[in-house]
Amino acid sequence: MKISGFTIIRNATKYYFPIKESILSILPIVDEFVVALGDCDNDDSTREIIESIGSPKIRIFDRVWDKKLFIDGHIFRDETTFALDQCSGDWCFYLQADEVVHENDLDSIVKFCREYLDDSEIEGFLFNYKHFWGDYDHYLYHHGWYQKEIRIVRNNIGVKSFGDAQSFRFEDNRRLNVIQLPASMYHYGWVRPPQLMVEKKEEQNAMHHGAKDEDASKVEKTKIIYHYGPLGRLPIFKGTHPKVMNELIHNLSWKQHLNYGKKLLLSRPLNKHEKLKYRFITWLEQKLFGGQHLFAYSNWNLLKRKQPQ
Repeated sequence: MKISGFTIIRNATKYYFPIKESILSILPIVDEFVVALGDCDNDDSTREIIESIGSPKIRIFDRVWDKKLFIDGHIFRDETTFALDQCSGDWCFYLQADEVVHENDLDSIVKFCREYLDDSEIEGFLFNYKHFWGDYDHYLYHHGWYQKEIRIVRNNIGVKSFGDAQSFRFEDNRRLNVIQLPASMYHYGWVRPPQLMVEKKEEQNAMHHGAKDEDASKVEKTKIIYHYGPLGRLPIFKGTHPKVMNELIHNLSWKQHLNYGKKLLLSRPLNKHEKLKYRFITWLEQKLFGGQHLFAYSNWNLLKRKQPQ
């Protein structure tokens, strides 16, 4: 059995993506790791960071991102499909550049891949998600945040990246048959310095709505910081992070810009989970439905199988 890892990335160091940690987190269990590396800006050192890992498993493919695809995240979809197409493994393990796997989950992931290698009905595996917010001590379990997603797919069966690369489907738009893994994806996309969060959101908007305004005043931008809101309202993470994240966690440098209280200031745009609609639905889910999300996002057909021994 062969497992391929794959990802896409552009401007990782410029926008504080934990790309090195992401790759390192599954490198022990993959036979190769494919990186579709976009045309980074001159002030970015993503290639150097990836090459510093020094693993012969890593294969970098240089890519030029087509600005005509900077609509609805199509560039992410197409680049992810390209990276998947370069994989040679039986299973293909996708990581977005802000996703990290815990070392405690690696053995069970391999067991599932081996157990169902010859079961062609199983076309992918589903992960649980932990979404961290603002820092490494707080997370979101609110309505509107996806709880699960497909991150391992069977190779050479016509699977493609779907939407803005959040998930996968077949070329004919059919959903995959998947099994739930007893493993979690640690998502750190909302843990970065507040000023860089503003720049990252602007970059992301450009990928969905067209090229950003390059003439906007950089001086004015440096005065803007992202408001994560009152972290005191969020649950505190009591587990352990993947060991590869230890250095980033130790070096967190923006606590002075975070609000650890509970008071919700209405003098700024509210984050999605702070809006009354989502707060009310989240309250219903947690108080009346045991934490089960109502109308939860689902892009797969979930099958039941025995646990590997």
